[in-house]
Amino acid sequence: MQIDSISVLVRAHYLPLFSRLGAYPRDLIDDAALGRRRLLFEYWAHEASLLPLELQPSLRWRMARAQRFQGIWAGLARFARERSAYIDWVHAEVAARGPLIASDLDGSPRQGSWWGWGDAKAALEFLFWAGRLAVATRRAFERVYDLPERVLPAAILAAPTPTEAEAHRNLLRIAARALGIATASDLRDYFRMSPADVKARLPELVEAGELVPAVVEGWTHPAYLHAQARSPRRVAGRALLAPFDPLMWERSRVERLFGFRYRVEIYTPAERRQHGYYVLPFLLGERLIARVDLKSDRVEGALRVLAASPEPAAPEEAASALAQSLREMAAWLGLGRVEVSAPGPFAARLKIALGQGSG
Repeated sequence: MQIDSISVLVRAHYLPLFSRLGAYPRDLIDDAALGRRRLLFEYWAHEASLLPLELQPSLRWRMARAQRFQGIWAGLARFARERSAYIDWVHAEVAARGPLIASDLDGSPRQGSWWGWGDAKAALEFLFWAGRLAVATRRAFERVYDLPERVLPAAILAAPTPTEAEAHRNLLRIAARALGIATASDLRDYFRMSPADVKARLPELVEAGELVPAVVEGWTHPAYLHAQARSPRRVAGRALLAPFDPLMWERSRVERLFGFRYRVEIYTPAERRQHGYYVLPFLLGERLIARVDLKSDRVEGALRVLAASPEPAAPEEAASALAQSLREMAAWLGLGRVEVSAPGPFAARLKIALGQGSG
């Protein structure tokens, strides 16, 4: 579950389970990720993500590369090369003092060592990437770092480290199982692996019978079908999807599967946004049929719909189905009502479906 700092609706890592399961207690995620009997850990996967603990050994190759200043942001790699003694000092401080955040180490103003971070934050992030520190908890959403042996279960740390080839095959298996059918690019994007990392691994999985080469009409690249994938006769899904939902990670795949062009516009200047700030695609059956820009107004107790637009071939029931999903999301978030301020005819139909207007 990808982690993101934007909280205009709700933190991104809470949404994928709601999209698939409906209302659930959000503290289940907190307990699984940060509690005493944790089931999840934080590390770099597609992006910074919460992952099952059993995946930690399969990501040690990424930690080892980071220790060699490979596969990490160039500015951070340069900092780590130049400030190795300081980084070792930061590691020793965490070992001696316990869980720390950057301000515990560096009370001075940020010195702009890299990306506006102070030296302490850059050192902690490098140590986290290299696997020498882990995220013990979060404080006001800021990572709190500690030694892996004080964060992760001993059984996980004692598990054998697979070779890079073994780890890459395992990650590709997980991606293939999640995606069902995918191109090589789709598969490697799931854990952000390079083309070189997967080039030899995919033929190995084909030879082992785990992947089946396939051709998909309209796709320009060969595809791979998971050997256990099945095509359902009917799909009855109805879900609002976060901008960082796993279904939306690979934008080109979304376009190929659904004919739905989607871009995250959070960092786009307001005057250039087409659909809004925090826009959730709406899935109904086998299609993405609409999108809504949502905001949690916690003071007023309202889920606000700032923009809403259907796709060109959205079915007649699009507004009523979306209204039901919005009611369910508002209830899950503890918001008493849904308020539509979006303009346009689709928003007008949405208001009627929510009982806020008349035909």
